This record gives sequence, C-alpha cells and structure tokens, in this order.
Amino acid sequence: VTLSKGELETRKDALGVSTMLYLQTLFKADWANFLERLGLQDEEKVWNKKYAAETRQWASIRAQTLNRTVSGMMYYEKALRLLANMERLDEDTTNDLMGEKFGYIVSCQVYGQQKKDQDPKAEDIENLMHRFPHMRVAYIDSVRDIRSGQMAFYSCLVKSHSNEIQEVYRVRLPCNPILGEGKPENQNHAMIFSRGEFVQTIDMNQDGYFEEALKMRNALQEFAKRDGPMPITILGLREHIFTGSVSSLANYMALQETSFVTLGQRVLTKPLCIRLHYGHPDVFDKLFFITRGGISKSSKGINLSEDIFAGYNNAIRGGQVAFKEYIQVGKGRDVGMSQIYQFEAKLSQGAGEQSLSRDVYRMCHRLDFSRLLSYYFGGIGHYFSNVLTVLTVYVVIYLMAILALYDLEKIGDRLITPM
Repeated sequence: VTLSKGELETRKDALGVSTMLYLQTLFKADWANFLERLGLQDEEKVWNKKYAAETRQWASIRAQTLNRTVSGMMYYEKALRLLANMERLDEDTTNDLMGEKFGYIVSCQVYGQQKKDQDPKAEDIENLMHRFPHMRVAYIDSVRDIRSGQMAFYSCLVKSHSNEIQEVYRVRLPCNPILGEGKPENQNHAMIFSRGEFVQTIDMNQDGYFEEALKMRNALQEFAKRDGPMPITILGLREHIFTGSVSSLANYMALQETSFVTLGQRVLTKPLCIRLHYGHPDVFDKLFFITRGGISKSSKGINLSEDIFAGYNNAIRGGQVAFKEYIQVGKGRDVGMSQIYQFEAKLSQGAGEQSLSRDVYRMCHRLDFSRLLSYYFGGIGHYFSNVLTVLTVYVVIYLMAILALYDLEKIGDRLITPM
C-alpha cells in the first residue's frame, strides 16, 4: 500500500542496495528537490517523526504501490473540479457534482482481516481514505454466528467521514465469494457498489496523469457514436509504461507493450475488427455488461486470463470495441528476468485455457472467415507460429552444420570449403 521505513531500508540483494537508495539514485533530481522542499541538508533527518510520513509518500508514488495508483486515479476528481470552475460553478454545486459524476472504489478483499490483525497496511489504506474523501474501499468481512457456529460472509463498503472510517453498505452473501480466480472475484463483489453508466477498471500497478484526466469527458462521448450496426460497449485506451527507464529488460518490456498495446491493437480495431478486451485500463458500458453476465468470469483455471473473457462476452452478445490513442494511462511492468518469464508463461497458459472454454467455441462458430483468421493469429495462433519459428531456426542450423561437415555446401557449381 505505502512503503514502510523497514521495507525501504532493508538491503535485499547481494549488492546491499536498499529500495530507498535505488529510488534516490533513479530519481536523483526529484530527491534533491524533495530535500530542498523540506529544508533539510542532512539526508538522515528524513526519518525524523516530523518528516517520516512525507518520505514514505515520496518513495511510494515512485514505486508500484496502491498509493501511487490511488493518487493517479484521483486526478480525475481534480480535473472535474477544474472543468467545473471553468464553467463558473460555485463551490457547493461542484462538491455535489463530484459525488454524482465520479467515484473511486478500491476492491481490497483482505482489508477486514488486516484490520482485525492490526496490520499496518490497514492503517495505510485508512490514511488514503482520509486524504481522498471520495475514495471508497470494498472488502469481504467474515463473522462467526454464535448460535450455529458457522461463518457469515458480507460484502462491505466503507468511506472516510469526519476523519473516521464509516460503513456505508453491508450486503449478506450466501457463502465465501472467493471460489475461483482472486482478481475477477474481487471485481465482481465490488461491482454492486459502483455508480454511473460507465466503469473503468484499473490494476494496482497503474498510474494516472492530470493532463490525461482532462480528456476523459471527451473520451466518454465515444460511446455516443455509432460507427456500425452495433453499439460501442468497450473503449480501449493506450498505456504509457513508466518503468521503461529502470533497466534494459524493463525497456524491452516497454517496447513490447508499445508494439502490442498501441500498434497491434490499432490494427486489430481497424481494419480487422477483432480487438477484444486485453486488460485494463479499458472503459466499459456498465449498463450493457451488468445485464449480460458482468465484466469478469472467475472459474478456477479456465479463466486464468480473466480480462479476455469480457471481450468474448462482448463479441458474442453484440457489442463493439473502439480504441482511441488521444488519452493514455500509466502502467508499471515487470523489470526482472524471472518476472518477465512468469508473465509470458501466464499469457501462454491463459491462451491454452481459453481454447478449452465454451466462450471461444461459441465465438468461433459465429465469426466470419476473415475475422476468424485474425482472431486465431491474435490469440493461440501466435504461440503456434512462435513454436514453428523456433523449430525452423533449429532445422536450418543443423542442416547448415551437416552440409558443412560433409563438404556439400555449394553456390551454383562452386564448392564452399570452410577455412
């Protein structure tokens, strides 16, 4: 949530580099400005009781934390306030509009348990709610029934009011809702607390920018357009990878993301007309999706790549996907070799699981031939072609080695003899 002093100063690797030292080195100018703003000459004084909270905040918004994501997403509220101010609305009207036009729900399953265990993370989440009054936290609470001895489960929503945490809703659930994959179950239990006609789903490794938040009002007008016979129900946005400068591997992941998320999806949208939902930060037509099965399917195993199934659901039930590049959302990517390998393995395993699902079966029976080919090479066909490419390289190398060993290499009639 927010990096603690212990997490920042622990030396994790063999080089003895702490997270704090790494961030100070990576953001040297920002650190100098931070010290100047606090009026400090000695770096050791940043952990004094007076400055510790600000130091933790400075480090957290430069790492992949919930604090950074919440701070970025709340720029939407600041942007709305600026737009309301430009339209000469008074302060009371603006405050009323904020509650109607914008709401931010953090779905944190374990917040209730963390609070019971007096985990410092629960206190960090509450501090975020105090900083941003329009932020809400949805969590799953479990209470043991004294008479029957069985656990009762509730879906709860809390907010900050007068510097105290206040419960807004408590909905009784028939059983423990976390039956399948964790992330989609987390989205499903919090969806009932969202308001408005559109919902934007955001991962915990994402960020927002004020200048981009100003464009959201224009982006939502894309849903009013109708380019064809079907309504636009998913609006795809491009992503800006903010971890590209961390290492050469992180730069590779940023380039890969640019290739697929920007260039690839541009072509998948037009002219191929087969772009689906590949992950956040897409904006959904909430009224369309909550009446057609929701935005997340969460069966264990089969829905490993949970985002794509919203795209399948959308295509089968008559929705259309648009992709616009004039607005972007920040995103952090993996920066280590093992993390990148595990991420790529998850994608390929997810593609294999998708091919076993009834959603793919139904969609493939309804697509026309050209879109079916585009879907194949945009999904599991990509991995087949990768395997064939690697095998072809092996075959070529071994054939060249055999030809060289037996002096059979020729250019025309001239024999090539290796030196």
